[in-house]
Amino acid sequence: MNAYILGAVFIVAAPLLGGLLSGLDRVFAARMQGRQGPPVVQPFYDLSKLFQKRANIVNRYQALLVFGHLVFAAFTAFMIFSGGDILLTLFCLTLSEVFLCMTASSANGPYSSMSSQRELMQIMCVEPMLLLMAIGYYLATGSFMISDFLKADTPAIVKMPGFFVGFLVILIVELRKSPFDISSSHHAHQEMVKGITTDISGNIMGMSELAEWYEVAIMFAFSGLFFIDRHPISILFVVLAALAVFFFENLVDNVFPRVKWEIMFRVCWGVSFVAGGANLFFLLMMQK
Repeated sequence: MNAYILGAVFIVAAPLLGGLLSGLDRVFAARMQGRQGPPVVQPFYDLSKLFQKRANIVNRYQALLVFGHLVFAAFTAFMIFSGGDILLTLFCLTLSEVFLCMTASSANGPYSSMSSQRELMQIMCVEPMLLLMAIGYYLATGSFMISDFLKADTPAIVKMPGFFVGFLVILIVELRKSPFDISSSHHAHQEMVKGITTDISGNIMGMSELAEWYEVAIMFAFSGLFFIDRHPISILFVVLAALAVFFFENLVDNVFPRVKWEIMFRVCWGVSFVAGGANLFFLLMMQK
């Protein structure tokens, strides 16, 4: 019961954390470019304005599909903090992203249609690493349940360094950061305007932004799973690791230019099968 309560609490806390991280992201980028930048809480002001505006509905399915995107993102957050099955958690996360692709495809606009295809390509790039990571957790802990990961004597990073390296690479794709922000971007260098959310507006765009905040919190929660164990002191390492990952991802975002999808595909699958595959082979050898 306590696990379900914790999961329910995180449904409320996740978008707050995601919005705060989005605000810090803007400040970090501004400082690297020698600008003042907006306040940290600017994303919350923006979200409030979006929910006060009436949406320009492109078709009757748009609101329903964006709502599905938000619901499954929130359910993914619930699964993580209630200690659920990591395979089901990853399935819900993928389903949330598929709903976003369907939203863009339904708009029948040039930018949305092109970006929905690119978003599907991004899903194909990250899924192998996520599935390998789930198998790695099973071999390292003997369970697919996230609650069992928290009972381990040592953090997963000890047995899964290759998976962590691969996760850092696909995290750039999941957060839609340069050089792999081919379907959407918060920056002005995206040639498709706002990409996958170009035809979403008003309060529906507010739901999409809220879902994105959930995704940000979820991704950093996944990074924390590599460092947590049954010892309370590990929580400190989780926080420090999340901050280090945040710094790394934003540094990459502000240093590297956007690349074509072919390069993204080769890099993500290459790292997945080299780093992840080598780590998987190591874990299999340990089982013998």
